[in-house]
Amino acid sequence: MSRLARPTDNRVIGGVCAALARRYGTSATTVRVVFLASCLLPGPQFLLYLALWILLPSEHKVRTSAW
Repeated sequence: MSRLARPTDNRVIGGVCAALARRYGTSATTVRVVFLASCLLPGPQFLLYLALWILLPSEHKVRTSAW
């Protein structure tokens, strides 16, 4: 499993779904479809997406800050 960071490629909006897909070894399209389907259910999915967008570092920043 790779480190959880928003990739600089394969982004659609913020790269959160692509980061989760890369971390857990699934397709980004699958994660996006599951997220969109979950938005039909009541809950804080959109707020969770926004929080992850803010909290997850960009892959570019992770690469440049490594020792």
